[in-house]
Amino acid sequence: MLNAKGMIGGYGGADILKGVDLDVNDGEIVAIIGPNGAGKSTALKAVFGLVQLQKGHVYFKGEEITNGRADALVRQGMAYVPQERNVFPSLSVHENLEMGAFIRRDDFSDAIEMVYTLFPPLKDKRRQPAGELSGGQRQMVAFGRALMTEPSLLLLDEPTAGLSPVYMQEILERVIAVNETGVGILMVEQNARQALKIAHRGYVLATGETIFCDTGKALLANPEVAVSFLGGHGSNSRSAAQDAAA
Repeated sequence: MLNAKGMIGGYGGADILKGVDLDVNDGEIVAIIGPNGAGKSTALKAVFGLVQLQKGHVYFKGEEITNGRADALVRQGMAYVPQERNVFPSLSVHENLEMGAFIRRDDFSDAIEMVYTLFPPLKDKRRQPAGELSGGQRQMVAFGRALMTEPSLLLLDEPTAGLSPVYMQEILERVIAVNETGVGILMVEQNARQALKIAHRGYVLATGETIFCDTGKALLANPEVAVSFLGGHGSNSRSAAQDAAA
């Protein structure tokens, strides 16, 4: 569904991405992990046309979308949830969801009910301003609003950043639930071990380049990945393998 090859680009003339490759097949959860400054969020923004590429190509459903306009990509079936400032704080939860359906001219009430089914806490707070919600609930609003266009590919930038362990687990469970409806997901995640546990495949980025690409289980079991990117040590590579088998 998504194919990005040799992405080179960044901000202000500085190349943050130095040759990043990414693929997402239909129905996959793909996680991008790596240290701070690796280019993870920049890669996601480049796919969505928010960072200009100097070199490389991005294809979505077989059509080239390199440096495409974000609004056009939404109409083609892609949605993006940024890490920060991802809700309209003065609008109610329900109004935020309605804003997510801005390109639709049909009856989207079923989509709103689907979001409330996926995120039950939002239904009880649907008249409450989104800015008054907890961090985890605001993330649910942002997630749900992106789903209002019924995308085939959802881009998530650090969906669990700053959340408590309870909300982090709940958001990751919702990622799985959304994926089970047929939506492909490309997610950047600092909680690397947890992300790889739910991902079909994963990419490890460092210094703007793709260092590893494999299944989530294989990356968890890789001693080098464990030591360098999962907070493990040489003696802990066995625990990574055990996590992958769990």
